[in-house]
Amino acid sequence: MIVERSMSDGWLTNTYLVAAGPNTDAFLVDAGGPMEPLFAKADEHGLNVTHILLTHHHGDHIVDLGQALERWPDATVLAHPEERVPGTTGDLNPGDEVEIGGLTVKALHTPGHTSGMLNLLVDGQLFTGDTLFKRSVGGVRAPGSTSFEDIKDSIMNVILTLPSETVLRPGHTDPSTVADELEHNPFVRIWRGLDPEGSESCTALGEPATLVLWGPDYDGGHKAWVRWPDGRDDIVPGSKVER
Repeated sequence: MIVERSMSDGWLTNTYLVAAGPNTDAFLVDAGGPMEPLFAKADEHGLNVTHILLTHHHGDHIVDLGQALERWPDATVLAHPEERVPGTTGDLNPGDEVEIGGLTVKALHTPGHTSGMLNLLVDGQLFTGDTLFKRSVGGVRAPGSTSFEDIKDSIMNVILTLPSETVLRPGHTDPSTVADELEHNPFVRIWRGLDPEGSESCTALGEPATLVLWGPDYDGGHKAWVRWPDGRDDIVPGSKVER
């Protein structure tokens, strides 16, 4: 299987070009750019992009959709019904399977970061959008987000129940595997009962909270798991936390 990745300089957003092999139909996962390297790889491998599959609606994942459609104007653009953006041509519902160039892509619903977030499973590889990153997790404070409970369930009961060798290809920065995240992701380790929760007092989003975990984020910064005084849990950017 061919998997080519292009990552934007600013947002560190990944766009993927995927195909069963050379000289076949192919698809894109998201369109966060830059597109030019993927155009070149498509030419190199003799690929024709027939589908663009969107994990979710956030601007950093769709900013270059128009450019992709200029190159492949007949491409079908699919997204969860709650994640449709201008240019979307059809729905990709949870559990749907799409056949593209000899590959079968299955849509897994992973709400949390957004309500209609989809992970895309194909040939032992999972494109995780902004649900799970290498050593980190998605936040639940972005537009369209749902809850801490949702993203925890999506990670623990959907993604990390896949075979341990499954390759995880997130919407930002580096790949990982199910086995690696089960063992080394600090959020997952607490959820599995391997590490204790923290109890440090902090201020998050201007409000008093308990810092359960000061974890890493994909950009080299931090992501914070906090607990509010009423017992609710939240995942917020480290930049919004005062320790």
